[in-house]
Amino acid sequence: MGRTSAWQKRLPMTAFIGDVLIIVLTLVIAQASRFNEADARLAAAVPVEYWLVGILIGALWLLALTVWKAWDIRVIGAGALEYQRIFAATLAVFGGVAIVSYALRIELARGYVAIAAPLGLVLLLVWRWLFRRHISRRRSRGELSRRLLIIGGPGEVLQLHRSFARTPGAGYRLIGAVMPGYSLSSPDGEELPVPVLSVDREVSAIMDCIRTHEAEVVAITGHGLKPRTMRALSWELAAQEVSLVLAPALTDIAGPRIHSQPVADLPLIHVSTPRLDGFQAVVKRSFDIAASALGLILISPLLLATAIAIKLDDGGPVFYAQQRVGRDNMPFTMFKFRSMRPDADALLEELRALQDRDAGNGVLFKMRQDPRITRVGSFIRKYSIDELPQLVNVLLGTMSLVGPRPPLANEVEQYNQLAMRRLKVTPGITGLWQINGRSDLDWEESIRLDLYYVENWSFLQDIIIVIRTVKVVLAKDGAY
Repeated sequence: MGRTSAWQKRLPMTAFIGDVLIIVLTLVIAQASRFNEADARLAAAVPVEYWLVGILIGALWLLALTVWKAWDIRVIGAGALEYQRIFAATLAVFGGVAIVSYALRIELARGYVAIAAPLGLVLLLVWRWLFRRHISRRRSRGELSRRLLIIGGPGEVLQLHRSFARTPGAGYRLIGAVMPGYSLSSPDGEELPVPVLSVDREVSAIMDCIRTHEAEVVAITGHGLKPRTMRALSWELAAQEVSLVLAPALTDIAGPRIHSQPVADLPLIHVSTPRLDGFQAVVKRSFDIAASALGLILISPLLLATAIAIKLDDGGPVFYAQQRVGRDNMPFTMFKFRSMRPDADALLEELRALQDRDAGNGVLFKMRQDPRITRVGSFIRKYSIDELPQLVNVLLGTMSLVGPRPPLANEVEQYNQLAMRRLKVTPGITGLWQINGRSDLDWEESIRLDLYYVENWSFLQDIIIVIRTVKVVLAKDGAY
């Protein structure tokens, strides 16, 4: 108990060494680029003071990364927090250098800082991204993961198991559950997918279980244990150097909406209301207009080539206009390149009878081998080229670049109250559903991802989704 695995020391050290090398390389490049005069007076062109400045900035940079805990094992390899800490530390260093230089009237070459800051930030983020991919591949094989034990009721255990199973890259390997006072099955009568190691409420029995199974992290849902018992257990875990995680029952809520605040000697967790209005709405809409207008201009040759190919294929119409349901349940016309036969809608009911034999997902109609798809349609669907005319919808404001999938009216008729929340925001060309499986997703997972987006919107998340969409489209994952 309490022993840190070798990899838990090795990962932060590897990240640290990589960051040091990146920072040194950045400062050398910045100095060489700024002072590499055309007359080849290399040594004379670089004052000795700038080598000292470079050493000072490098030291401050590493200090800032330390203060922001950029080498914390809990953030390395998973989540956006790792990137956020690197960004914040880098911004603090060069922002501080700029302020001090101005306040003290120090003549620091602007070109030096202008090269070092963006170059260093990009290189650090790229290095961490590459390192993260290596970690993720190993974690998908069950390596580099901390042994996790869950304490809580059957429903909470099942929910946490599903969450961790979806994200093996988070670095937790679930070894079992302790369900104080509960039965050994889930609420719906199904056997739990994780072994139940104990149902005892006593701290001593729980600690024996933790020691026996060598758990490194304990996640408590807050159910089944009295406050006094939880406090005593937290003391025991701290003494044994076992990490303690409190998992709230409110799931699928992202970090920016959660704030901890001590009130009346209680560490209360505040969950802010999700809103996409005011300044945030202006930012999102401005980004949509600028990106869609620029996108239509840049891809106009591709749009023209696709239109010609569709027309030459079967002589039918180039575009397909379809009624969809948008924000606040308002209908709108969505534009696509036609990828199916002109009589595709007439054949839909006939094909619904065959859906169960293929790859549908309940509410949504999907077939892996849809006979209505044309030759050109098959190609443009693989690379999502058929979706590009929706940039016009983005310009018109009926769609956004990023958002939930725009549903059909007959799909909305089957929505329950939970699913209706996805209509709280403007539908998008791409979204979390696009980068997490596309047509391979079942209905429940599609709704979960859309609701997560609605509950946790952020501009940074939109940018990340757009970037990841390019990768997914080129890989043709889940497209049919």
